[in-house]
Formats: sequence, structure tokens, C-alpha cells
Amino acid sequence: MTRHLYLALGFVSLALGIIGAFLPLLPTTIFIIIAAYFFGRSSERLEAKILAHPRLGPPVIAWRREGAISARAKIAACTGMAFGYAVFHLTGNPAPLWRGLAAAGLIASALFVVTRPRPSAEREAEQAR
Repeated sequence: MTRHLYLALGFVSLALGIIGAFLPLLPTTIFIIIAAYFFGRSSERLEAKILAHPRLGPPVIAWRREGAISARAKIAACTGMAFGYAVFHLTGNPAPLWRGLAAAGLIASALFVVTRPRPSAEREAEQAR
């Protein structure tokens, strides 16, 4: 039963990640990382597919090995958070408390993302230039 729960959570996470690739307010990579985690506990084949994917695999592998996020992904994440906050602020007309809570949460999230190391392969490529 646990295996089936992990498998279902993996598919839900993967679906959210795919949706996030098209919606600017929903992150992609974190859901793919979570999907790989759940598939790793339920289906080695599906986990291997994510890890071998040319676009999705490298960020998941970098996160697992080093807790690293590429510079490009950091920029995309922070830009997405700023855009999301702007949409929230301009279209929702939220009360000051909600604006402040949303801003605090997004600032904390952005700080977490920005303070993660870059993947060693990215650093080595930069040093080689």
C-alpha cells in the first residue's frame, strides 16, 4: 500500500511540475525533484526516466548530489516569484496583512534559493573560461 501511495504522489508531483512549466506562478523543478523522490520509493523505472531526461534530469541530480541550483534556475525562480507577487498584488487587491505575509514568504523562499550553491559542473565550466 505504501508503494502505491508513493507512486500516486509521484504522479501528482510530476503533473504539477509539468503544469508549472506552462504557468508562471507554479514552480517546476521542485515538483520534479519531489516526483523523483517518490518514484525512487515506488518505481525505479520511473525514477530512472526522470534522471535520464535531458532537461529534467540534471537539476534533480545536482540537487541530490550537492543541494545545488544552477544560476539560470535561480534567476528563473526569483523572477517567477517577483512576477507572482506582482500578479497577486495587482489583481487581488489583498489586505496589507496578506500582502506582507506573501512578501515575507516569497522573500524567505528567494533567499533559500539564492543561497544554495551552484552545481560543481557549472562552477568548473566557469573557471575553464
